[in-house]
Amino acid sequence: MSDIRGIGLDLCEIARMQRWLEDDYPLRRLFTEEEQAYIRSKGVTAAQTMAGLFAAKEAILKALGTGLTLPMTDISITHTDLGQPVVTLTGKAAEKGGHFLLSITHEAGMAAAMAVWQA
Repeated sequence: MSDIRGIGLDLCEIARMQRWLEDDYPLRRLFTEEEQAYIRSKGVTAAQTMAGLFAAKEAILKALGTGLTLPMTDISITHTDLGQPVVTLTGKAAEKGGHFLLSITHEAGMAAAMAVWQA
């Protein structure tokens, strides 16, 4: 059994991400190229997807205890064939070690994510 090193929870308003989709700068600054392509592939649900990924990255940073001192592009979120989110850390974030359990959900104009950082 792995030791829990930290937990994080975050909420993100989907409408906020809809506004951000109108400008490439937030996409490039906050998301990896693979994540950007994934968001854009979602069509009408792109803002919902973006909000879920943003909330997940914030939850991961909270679990790590670093706040926004690490670049969000050092955190990459992909999905298994069944849709389970998978976290990959690179750069400074990878120096923290461990692995993550992650859950993302969307409802009533909000996206939420819960991250558990394990040794």
